[in-house]
Amino acid sequence: MKKKSVMLVLILTLSSILSACGSYKFEPETNIEVQDFSVTNQKNEKVSLNDFKGKPWLAMFVFTNCNSICPPMTYNMTEVQKALQDKGVEDYQIVAFSVDPEVDKPEVLTNYLKPYSVPDASKWQLLTGYDQKFIEQFAMQSFKSHVKNDPNSDQVVHTGRYYLVNADGFVVKDYVATTDVPVETIVADMKALTK
Repeated sequence: MKKKSVMLVLILTLSSILSACGSYKFEPETNIEVQDFSVTNQKNEKVSLNDFKGKPWLAMFVFTNCNSICPPMTYNMTEVQKALQDKGVEDYQIVAFSVDPEVDKPEVLTNYLKPYSVPDASKWQLLTGYDQKFIEQFAMQSFKSHVKNDPNSDQVVHTGRYYLVNADGFVVKDYVATTDVPVETIVADMKALTK
């Protein structure tokens, strides 16, 4: 009798865990509308906000000459992308806005991902083709993200976060992007938004 009770408890516990896994409910934490933009990607193609509507995307702010948080952010994003592939999530984009557009011309951005093991480079849009004032204002208005040129160096101060943008162009969540990246949560959120 005792064995049957223990088995019943184990079965009930396992079934509740499995049902919880299958019923993940995405909860937005923010609701910020991304402002329209018309910029250039690493292939020297014009892209706008409209090109990203209809599917969720992960946004981040980086620059090719960065000597601090950009390399780990980019590496961590490749790990997120691997996890997305492993879970069969395919309908998304990764959008990296350069915070140093004077240096990061399309031809410079085409080489940015080469040192990284990127699972699918076709999902990445590396954006430039605007001035410093635009990216500083755009980052604040659309992502509540701080971007500021450092007048005493060739570096740009910016936030080390990823931003989840839904199919309608609203930032609905953000995540730490430098250390202890919540990869499983990002994947679950992306999966929920691609259904």
